[in-house]
Amino acid sequence: MKLKKLAPQIILLSITIVILIISEVLAVVPSLITPTERLDLAARDVAMRFRGVQEPDERIVIVAIDDFSFNWTGYAWPWPREYIAEIIEVLNDSGAEVIGLDILLFEESGEGDEILAKELSETPISVGLVQIYTDHQGVESIRLPQPVYRDVFDGLGITEIKLDDDAIARSLRAQNNFDKDFFNWVFEVVRLYQKAPPFSEFSPFSIKLGNESIPLQNNRILINYRGPAGTYPTYSAAQVALGDYPPENFKDKIVLIGATSVTLQDIYPSPFSSQTRTSGVEIVANTIDMLLNQHYIQIAPLWVSLLFILLAALLSRLLIRAEHPSLSLSLLFGIFLVYNIIYLIAFIKSGLYLPYTSPVTMLLLGVIMPTLEQALSQEIEKRRVRKLFSRFISPEMVEQLISTQDINTLNKRSEITILFSDIRNFTTLSERLTPSEVVALLNPYLDVMTQIVHKYGGTVDKYEGDAIVAFFGEPVRYEDHALRAARASLDMKLALVQLKQGWEEKGILPPNFNFDIGIGLNSGDVFVGLLGSEERINYTIIGDNANLAARLQDLSKVYGWSMMISDSTNEAIKEEMETEFVEARQVKGKSEPVKIYKLLGEKSKAL
Repeated sequence: MKLKKLAPQIILLSITIVILIISEVLAVVPSLITPTERLDLAARDVAMRFRGVQEPDERIVIVAIDDFSFNWTGYAWPWPREYIAEIIEVLNDSGAEVIGLDILLFEESGEGDEILAKELSETPISVGLVQIYTDHQGVESIRLPQPVYRDVFDGLGITEIKLDDDAIARSLRAQNNFDKDFFNWVFEVVRLYQKAPPFSEFSPFSIKLGNESIPLQNNRILINYRGPAGTYPTYSAAQVALGDYPPENFKDKIVLIGATSVTLQDIYPSPFSSQTRTSGVEIVANTIDMLLNQHYIQIAPLWVSLLFILLAALLSRLLIRAEHPSLSLSLLFGIFLVYNIIYLIAFIKSGLYLPYTSPVTMLLLGVIMPTLEQALSQEIEKRRVRKLFSRFISPEMVEQLISTQDINTLNKRSEITILFSDIRNFTTLSERLTPSEVVALLNPYLDVMTQIVHKYGGTVDKYEGDAIVAFFGEPVRYEDHALRAARASLDMKLALVQLKQGWEEKGILPPNFNFDIGIGLNSGDVFVGLLGSEERINYTIIGDNANLAARLQDLSKVYGWSMMISDSTNEAIKEEMETEFVEARQVKGKSEPVKIYKLLGEKSKAL
C-alpha cells in the first residue's frame, strides 16, 4: 500500500530528470528554444544587471541619426548622401580614426554618391555594410553598396542582430556566406583598427582575429553589454554637421554612425531593459568594446549542464537523508545561495554563464519530492544493467560494474584497447560444410573465445559472422587494458589449437584445411556507450581507433603472422611482451603511415 502511494512521486521525479536532460540537449539545436533555455536567458540577464553598468571604452563614440536631427534638417529617410558626406567631412577634420557607417548604401543616388564616396576615401579607415538575405521563394541574394563605394570602404561586413525567443538582442550573427565569407562588420572595425591580418580561422564556435581566438555560440557572438541604452557617448548627427562639438570628441576614435530614432525601428530590447530599448548602432558599439578589451561571454558546454543536473540530483539525495525536514530545507537554502554566488562570480570574473535552471530545478524537486523508493529504483537499475551486460562481460564483472558505476556514466570517450579477430577463409570453409556442421564448428569457437575475453576483463562488442570485436578497459576500468588484450590474444591462439584437435577427432574440419585466425590490437581513444533504440540497444564502440584494429587484423594475412598490434599498444605492453617491428605502412583511413608490430608472446616464453 505504501509503495502505491509513493509511485506517483517516483514517476514524476523520473520524468523531471528525463525532461531536464532532453531540454538541455535540445537547447544546443540553434532553431529550438526550450523552457529551461528561456529561464536560463532570464537568469543571464539578471546576472548582467546585478553586475551593473561598466565604464565604456572611451575610444568608441556614436553619431546618432536621432529625432532631433530629423526635426532640425526636415529630411525624410533616407537622407541625402550629400548630407551624410557633410557629417563625415566634419569627422575627418576632427581626426576620427575609424568611421563605421551603419547605413545601407544599396540604392543609387546620383551625384550624392560621388560626394559621399570622396569623403569616405579621405577617412583613414571606413567600414560599410552588405546584406545577405533569402526571399520568399527561398532564393539567397546579396546586396552590396553601390560600385562607387566598394573601392573606398576599407572593409565590408554583414549587420545582423539576432533576437532570442523572448525578442531580446543578446547576440550578433558572426558570419554569412554568399560567394565568399562575409563576417560581421564589428569584426572588420576591430580588425582594421588593430591593423590585424585577415581572418585565418573560422568555425561556428570560434573566429581567429589576429592572435586572438574569439568564442562563438553556433555562429553567434554573444554581447557583453556595458550598460543600458545611452551608455556610450552619443552625438546628434545634425549637431555634428553644424560643428557644435569640439574636435577632440572624435579625434583618434572609432565613430559609429547609425540610427537611434524610434521611427527607423532599429532599436531592440536588451538584457538591461526590455522597455528602454537600445539602438542597433549602440549594440554594435557594445560588441566592438567587448572585442577590443577581450571581455567575451561564453556559455558552459552541454556536458557541464548534464554534470550539474547529476550533481544536483546527488545533492538532493544527500539532503533528504537529514534527520529533520527543517535541516533539509536549511541546507537546501544554503546550497541555493552558494550556487547563486558562484554563478554571479563566474560571470563577473570570466564572462562564463554556468547552467542555472536545470540544476536548480533538479535540486529543488529532488528535495521537495523525496524518492522514498530509492531501494526499489536501485534494484530496477541493477537488473537492467545485469540483463544488458551479461551478454558482453562475465557475471562477476557485471556485479562489479553494478556496485561501482552508474549506467548514466557509461557513455563517454575513453582510452581502451580494441581486439578484432577473424577466422581465415571461413567463407570458403562454410561453403564446403552443411549448415549443421557450420553451427557445430562456429558456436564452440565463439563460446571459447568469449570466455577468454571475459577471463581478462574484456567486453564483447559484437559478433560479425565469424569475427569477434571486443575491447578492454570499459565499462570496468583497468589501466593495464592493453596487456590484458595481449594476453587474451595469446590465449585465443592456444585455445584454437585445442579446438582444432577436437574438430579433427570428430571429423568436422575438412581434410587439409588450415583453420587459423587473425587478430588485430590497437589502443586509443574511442566513444564507448549505449546506442540503439528502446527495443534494441548495444553497448558498443565508435571511432577511428576501432577501425585501425580491424585493418591490423586484415594485415595479419599480408605479413603471415596471426597477431598484429599498433604502435600505441606496443608502447603499453613492451615491458612484458615480446614484439617485433614490421614496418610503417599507410592504411586506409589514416593520413600518416602507421607503425605495425608482431605480437610474439610474453617475454619469458615468446613464440
